[in-house]
Amino acid sequence: MAENIVDISVETENEGEIVVEQLEKVVLTKGVWSTIIFRYRERNRKTNEFGPPKATLRRYQKSKGVYRKRDAVNLTLDSATLLISVLQDWIDQGLLGPGNKNDESEKWEE
Repeated sequence: MAENIVDISVETENEGEIVVEQLEKVVLTKGVWSTIIFRYRERNRKTNEFGPPKATLRRYQKSKGVYRKRDAVNLTLDSATLLISVLQDWIDQGLLGPGNKNDESEKWEE
């Protein structure tokens, strides 16, 4: 659990060895409810090599001073491609309103 949004990560270790390596992080929304998309890769237990990059979209809720993961969607190449296509169609057709002027999406690269 993290007290600050900057400290939220999907990177995990087991006995000092990184088993999930965070490659990139983009904060989509901040506040009591925050949304972050991560690019990461997992270490294969049999080969000890990292697999291909993956993506996960996660929602965190800040409660009692710390962020807790409340929901996650792991994106496959197919689901990510479909999501991009649908959103681009909606944007092209003017079906999404303008963004919030106070939107402070931020990108962190690891």
